[in-house]
Amino acid sequence: MLSPATLGRRYLNETVCARGGARLRIMERPTRWMAPEEIARVVGDLQAVVRSAVPGGALDYGVASGDPARLDAAIITLAYTRDGQPVAFNALTIMECELRGEPVDVLHLGLVVIDPAYRAGGLAGALYGLTAFLLFARRQLRPLWISNVTQVPAVFGMVADAFDGVFPSSDASQRQRYDHAHLARQIMSRYRYVFGVGEEALYDERRGVIMNAYTGGSDNLKKSFDDAPKHRGAHHNETSRRELDYDRGDDFLQLGQVTLRAARSYFTRSASVISPGALAMQFGSRVLESLVAPLVQWFDSHHRMGDLRPVE
Repeated sequence: MLSPATLGRRYLNETVCARGGARLRIMERPTRWMAPEEIARVVGDLQAVVRSAVPGGALDYGVASGDPARLDAAIITLAYTRDGQPVAFNALTIMECELRGEPVDVLHLGLVVIDPAYRAGGLAGALYGLTAFLLFARRQLRPLWISNVTQVPAVFGMVADAFDGVFPSSDASQRQRYDHAHLARQIMSRYRYVFGVGEEALYDERRGVIMNAYTGGSDNLKKSFDDAPKHRGAHHNETSRRELDYDRGDDFLQLGQVTLRAARSYFTRSASVISPGALAMQFGSRVLESLVAPLVQWFDSHHRMGDLRPVE
């Protein structure tokens, strides 16, 4: 049975079992609740994955640097083998933006780093989607904006297929709307540091492409088109080849939403990697928490309520 303390918990700290004995640990804004020694262990695990997967074994931006400011805004998903070896991670960032006169959070899908020996196991999709899936449930199934910066055709196509209303994508019917353009302008003016893009990079708003993107800390991640992992859908590969200048170092800036359709699709697609029962339990717990927690807190006479207002 869920206790009032569990229902009122603000930050995700969950472990989800994957196929083959692997496990995924999700940690939301860890500096706000995690002991310093545990944070040091988490950063050590992130750096171990970077050493195994990134040319040169180092990244100059993001959570793997151990920067407290980056950790404070991040939701980290770490993948471990059965014996506890860290083999992959994704670090999402919550970006506070404005849309149509109202504050809106945009979940940046962040960088996925996977040990080359484990790249064929479907971890990328689980790392990109699991946390967004749970946050969507916690938001009482209200649409959640996501962003993604990539030059990798496999990732470009995965995001375009997994979320709703994504621009840019390979689907010519998906046109840029006001919401896409307005959020992209804010992200490029305020949050370049989140994805390691320097101030000299130019943004082509019409195509949703960041030109000369690899000068702000992400330098070691620049790839040629031949070296970039490809998507099984050839149209995504062709779009990437046509729209991006890999010699210069371009990236797509994609924006879309987690919706009920996207969540349902993620549940079906991830069944081969994560137990459907585990996914259903986690999703149901988040929905229950978002609906029941306010009622439990209302009737708890031991704590002051403060100002009454809607809570995301």
